[in-house]
Amino acid sequence: MNPDQFRQHGHELIEFIADYIEQLESYPVQAQTRPGEIRNQLGDTIPENGDPFEIIIKDFEHIIMPGITHWQSPSFFGYFPANHSGPSILGELLSAGIGVQGMLWLTSPAATELETHVLDWLVDALALPDTFQSTATGGGVIQDSASSAVLCAVLSAREQATDWQSNQTGIQQTLVAYTSEQAHSSIEKAVRIAGIGSDNLRLIAVDQQFAMNPEALQRAIDNDITQGLKPFFVCATIGTTSTTAIDPVDKIGRICERHNIWLHVDAALAGSAAICPEQRWLHQGLEYAHSYCFNPHKWLLTNFDCDCFYVKHRSSLIKTLGIHPEYLKNPASDTGEVFDYRDWQISLGRRFRSLKLWFVIRYYGLQGLRKHIRQHIELSQQFAEWVDTHPDFQRMAPVPLNLVCFRHNSDDVLNQKLLETLNNSGKCFLTHTRVNGVYTLRVCIGGTYTRETHVQQLWQLILKTVQTIQQT
Repeated sequence: MNPDQFRQHGHELIEFIADYIEQLESYPVQAQTRPGEIRNQLGDTIPENGDPFEIIIKDFEHIIMPGITHWQSPSFFGYFPANHSGPSILGELLSAGIGVQGMLWLTSPAATELETHVLDWLVDALALPDTFQSTATGGGVIQDSASSAVLCAVLSAREQATDWQSNQTGIQQTLVAYTSEQAHSSIEKAVRIAGIGSDNLRLIAVDQQFAMNPEALQRAIDNDITQGLKPFFVCATIGTTSTTAIDPVDKIGRICERHNIWLHVDAALAGSAAICPEQRWLHQGLEYAHSYCFNPHKWLLTNFDCDCFYVKHRSSLIKTLGIHPEYLKNPASDTGEVFDYRDWQISLGRRFRSLKLWFVIRYYGLQGLRKHIRQHIELSQQFAEWVDTHPDFQRMAPVPLNLVCFRHNSDDVLNQKLLETLNNSGKCFLTHTRVNGVYTLRVCIGGTYTRETHVQQLWQLILKTVQTIQQT
């Protein structure tokens, strides 16, 4: 494809994306295809000869698009959002067009320095501890997701606890990690990958608000120490996946400080809300954290993937993950004056993710981003009020931010049927969890294009669907 052809098809593709955004509400939110239906249309053998780009795009429209669940739909209320925006899409396009591989400062100084600068900006914007600034002992780096961030934190905590011997001699099986029983599954995956093992992860009980109980954490730590084990890692969550519960980071942090335990704070969704000054209570106690992450790709108009991961002492992270083969040595790295972000992550190669984040921040500014967050919180509170005032529904958890957990007062069978019918309608998409063992529907309001009218339509659809189910 020569530059003229690229220019022509690029314009066509931008038009296609713009039309898609305009027409989002015309698509069924959840893909309506059956298993295997897409693959059966793709051909049995790899093409021997290339096809014209026009044919490829037509096949995309006719084969691929019917199998897409539309996360950007204003009626997508499932999981947590993975929203995008025009500036973010264009930043991603520019990053792909330039084709940077930013593993070292040398391989593209601008990619490294922009990332450092943007993450320092966000320390100020979210009022994070100053120790997370690159000008202090710590610093930030963009990971693909919170799962990679917690893995880096577990590995660094493991090495710190073993005086950096585990990298050389293998894992000491006396190490023990802790997190809430409501925490994300990525924490268990991380301790598995790090060689700690699921049996050495303690799931700590929660209180009535579904937040980690500090007293239960202290008891678990004391018991493990009595058994000759070594507590080395705690993960607190600001905004759990099931209910957006907020762990008491300050109390957990003081426990970790007494026992010299690495504290990681996962604020994947909720951290973005702290860009609003009135929501900075979320970060109370964060000064105790050794590491912290949040995902702009969830709620800050930046398309997937983009996780901001901060450490209090970057030397711990670099010492844990850094390996220096001869073929990567260069004068700039040897001086120690630059960051080589390959030493801050699992993989060697890395994309120019900071470009799209920079585009978003520059285009919307803090005021625009705060408006986005505040609108969703307000709509969530409105939805929660509808649930609370309706005699046939009950809210199952507090609503600190933009997630409402609720159910019909009937049994699990009706609630499961309700979710299935709603999603099969193509008019919305919701997900579920279990709260105190009870089947619970989740409505997360965080889409770029979601407005009050879409939330109102969802509530009316829920009421109508329940009525229909009860009549059949």
